[in-house]
Amino acid sequence: MRRTERSVDLAPTLTRGVTQLGLDLSATVQARLLQYVALLAKWNRAYNLTAVREPAAMLDRHLLDSLAVLPHLQGPRVLDVGSGAGLPGIPLALARPDLHFTLLDSNGKKTRFMNQAVAELGLANVSVVQSRIEDYQVPAPFDTVITRAFATVAEVIAGAGRLCAPQGQLLLMKGAYPITELEALPPAYRLREAVRLQVPGLDAERHVLVIRPCG
Repeated sequence: MRRTERSVDLAPTLTRGVTQLGLDLSATVQARLLQYVALLAKWNRAYNLTAVREPAAMLDRHLLDSLAVLPHLQGPRVLDVGSGAGLPGIPLALARPDLHFTLLDSNGKKTRFMNQAVAELGLANVSVVQSRIEDYQVPAPFDTVITRAFATVAEVIAGAGRLCAPQGQLLLMKGAYPITELEALPPAYRLREAVRLQVPGLDAERHVLVIRPCG
């Protein structure tokens, strides 16, 4: 695999961040993660996929931020709602080839990028779907439904709760602990845990909420 000069420069930072997160990712997986960052930076110049412009900042704010929730995944089927540029779905799919990820977004230019990234990265465990959440229909619910900066807790559950299996979970990636949002948690769901994430390179507060259907 060819690695750009920028990818080589970022390799030590990624390795250090992965170690700090307590993850065990092979050199091959890390190289593909850097390839994804390079693709995102390239497409971002024309498609404006993210407000983060520099690859080094993408590594901290997008890549490591996404990988921080890796220990909380439950499979084998994962739905990433409002995936945008493939976050957190593509980094997680690279790290967990044993799980299947569906990346859902209504924006055409973003799904085009995700399809290109999936093809170039050779991700056999990823499907990209262009649809609004309220229109999306599947034959079977998902073991994990994950969102990153998508909507409020109540809005996520209203739109995506039906897509979560009875024994499944919703993983909501948030910044500061959302006290007000959780006060509006629908009675059919319970907060199993709220985990404060320590993302290398980020000073901002980060949390993941683990929410499960009751019953």
